[in-house]
Amino acid sequence: MKKIGFIPLRKNSKGILGKNKRKMVGRPLFTWVLGEAILSSLDTVYVYTDDDSIISFIEKEYHYTDKVKALKRSDISATDSASTESAMLEFAEKTDFDFDVFCLLQATSPFTKAMDIENCLNEIDNGKDSALTVVKTHRFVWNEDGTPVNYNYEKRPRRQDFEGLSIENGAVYCCKKQVLQKHKNRLGGDIAVVKMPEESLHEIDSEQDWTVVENLLIERQKHTKRPEKITHFVLDVDGVFTDGTISYTKEGEHTKRFDMRDGMGLEILRQFGVEVMVMTSEQSELVAKRMQKLQIPKVFLGVKDKFTLLQSLAVSQKFSLNNVAYIGDDVNDMTNICSVGWSFAPNNAMDEIKRVADIVLSKNSGSGAIREACQFIKNYNKRF
Repeated sequence: MKKIGFIPLRKNSKGILGKNKRKMVGRPLFTWVLGEAILSSLDTVYVYTDDDSIISFIEKEYHYTDKVKALKRSDISATDSASTESAMLEFAEKTDFDFDVFCLLQATSPFTKAMDIENCLNEIDNGKDSALTVVKTHRFVWNEDGTPVNYNYEKRPRRQDFEGLSIENGAVYCCKKQVLQKHKNRLGGDIAVVKMPEESLHEIDSEQDWTVVENLLIERQKHTKRPEKITHFVLDVDGVFTDGTISYTKEGEHTKRFDMRDGMGLEILRQFGVEVMVMTSEQSELVAKRMQKLQIPKVFLGVKDKFTLLQSLAVSQKFSLNNVAYIGDDVNDMTNICSVGWSFAPNNAMDEIKRVADIVLSKNSGSGAIREACQFIKNYNKRF
């Protein structure tokens, strides 16, 4: 049975300018759900958009998996008045309904996890025609005419005795192909509801919403940390190996300055069985040559969505993010900083990173920060 994911994106956003591409905890908003979809059992995940820059981003960024595909969405299906169903049906007809299960994933629901997608797919596997995610809320709801919807105010129940209401959170909708063909809708037939955590009910329609959701995501990521042995040390480059400055000539990038003592620290760390990886958003021949000199084989250049890549490596190589130490200095490192077992920030890192890192090092980038982190890891691992 072929199961596909479908993430519709529009170029224009009225509430928050460029919302889908704007960085949420250091990564484009739409990549939160896309990364989880990659980790799910969906066979293919389609990003359907009228934004050429997103198509280009996907083609460059997710080259390590054949699971993600970007398709151009028509202007008609991307207007303010166009429904999501119109985009779904346009896509389905364009691909000749080449799927058995259709899974609509909303980019504005960054709390969606792979398990939420799996729970909806499991309902389809178990005989349901469609499924959607909901949040169980224990709030008392009223009509505008002053009548209660879901409780008797004369016998106000205690929260623990109150069943509450299940409310759509707009995150995941799954249906069989026949449902979409017959009802022209994301839902139909025998419908299942799948519960998600209460924070996933937050919508992102204003700057205030953005701040609330971002802080909740940071706390969620940090809450999953557990003290385990460090087996992998992952490093950013510019602002970590270097002081963050680059000299240029008319031919392009010219020089970067590296601290030799940092290289020795990494060599010592590898002798204690810690695997070293490098992950940078830049495409740099200088970096490639330096890492070759340091005998670091796993060097990932030009990575914008660092968290999805790190999660994919963890799955394929069978290690936990709790086994990872990470050092970074700027916002594109933020999700990794919040998510791994131990995170470090050089003393001259951006304030946003120093606020969320586990340890702010006493040394600056390019001046011994890596060596200091290596010493911590070496000493920390002794307890295991």
